[in-house]
Amino acid sequence: MGLGIILVDDVYPGFPGDVRNASAYPFPIQYEIAEGVDLQKLVVDEDKSPCLEPVQHAARRLERMGCRAIAAECGYFAYFQREIAGHVNVPVLMSSLLQVPWAQQLVGPDKVVGILAASRPFLSDAHLEAVGIEIGSNYVVGGAMDGGRCPEFENLWVADVRPDLPQAVYERAERDFTAVAVDFFEEHPDMGAMVLECTGFPPFARALQGEIDIPIFSWGTLLDYAYSVAVHRDYYGHV
Repeated sequence: MGLGIILVDDVYPGFPGDVRNASAYPFPIQYEIAEGVDLQKLVVDEDKSPCLEPVQHAARRLERMGCRAIAAECGYFAYFQREIAGHVNVPVLMSSLLQVPWAQQLVGPDKVVGILAASRPFLSDAHLEAVGIEIGSNYVVGGAMDGGRCPEFENLWVADVRPDLPQAVYERAERDFTAVAVDFFEEHPDMGAMVLECTGFPPFARALQGEIDIPIFSWGTLLDYAYSVAVHRDYYGHV
């Protein structure tokens, strides 16, 4: 086994690069559903305590299957980073936001790290603190879906908006997301790096970097790093 991924209890497709779509990753992935934990309960509901036990069960099942590290499919799982890391005996990476403190060190104190979440209002201090982010430090937060600027994402993830058969057009999603992310970058001239919270954003990270040319951290970079730590590669060369 390679990486175990905890999924929310919902059904929708993911573009290549989305954590839900294993086809784009060069290592084995095993999925496990956190039963009863949908996006409404995980992201929107203020009381998240009912989510903890199903997430713990999913993590334990992945560990029993032999997964070398465990991640999740939504950045808002950050809320449970400490609890799940303490519940299993393999490395746990519940959110791409774990990369924010590292990114802050890379850019230095005079620049900020942009955290681009799916929805800014639902990303609380509790989420940030759980993954080691110092509240009030050199970061800024934006929301890609706020104001209805990414309707293709709503067609996939928003239960009361999406069609009966969830679907989205890649080109439109890329165009809308890139425009929002570029605007976020331009609002903060001192932004030295950007961390993409959502597991649905990595498919567009390369296009975004082509526009703003700063370091981009995403679920893709986190999973690559997680696997390299849990299953270190060998080296071949010449002396």
